Amino acid sequence: MDRSGPRIRANRKNQKALVSLLRQVRIDAGLRQSDVAKALHMPQSVVSKYESGERRLDILELREVCKATGLTVQDFIERLERMLAR
Repeated sequence: MDRSGPRIRANRKNQKALVSLLRQVRIDAGLRQSDVAKALHMPQSVVSKYESGERRLDILELREVCKATGLTVQDFIERLERMLAR
């Protein structure tokens, strides 16, 4: 029996879109997880965890990820909004 309501399922869908976009912007920038981790001064495992959805980013960390991948936060959010609108 699925006990999750529509809101929880929608949130999972949105979270899945977010982690997919985080991975895609890294790949589009031609970077490995270790490259982003180095730019963030964090272990590679942190990048792996947020790309898998095991760990969430706060807005300041997202800003650093965007800088490392050559995006503005605004560009990232616009791409995320387009994904979520599908």
